[in-house]
Amino acid sequence: VQLQASGGGLVQAGGSLKLSCAASGSRFNNNIMAWYRQAPGKERELVATITGAGSTNYADSVKGRFTISKNNNKNTVSLQMNSLKPEDTAVYYCKVNYFGSAYWGKGTLVTVSS
Repeated sequence: VQLQASGGGLVQAGGSLKLSCAASGSRFNNNIMAWYRQAPGKERELVATITGAGSTNYADSVKGRFTISKNNNKNTVSLQMNSLKPEDTAVYYCKVNYFGSAYWGKGTLVTVSS
């Protein structure tokens, strides 16, 4: 199982970015996929999850601003981030739980300038 995240970059506060995570090695239509982030000096935190049925859950800090989605045909999960704030600056990671193991992609850096 391999996950490859992309789409990070530098954006001004109030701007938008869309992260994508391409999964390979299996199909994950029925698996929970998630985005996490880790800001400098802080622990990794859960940002959003999406189940195989498409149910979503978000951290309170991103509700109403971020949207997680998945494309089962392309085996990808995305995170649309709007109204970005400097406190959203972090390395963002995608994750899938697969047969009892957690698989992480390499992170993609999001920097939001004030």
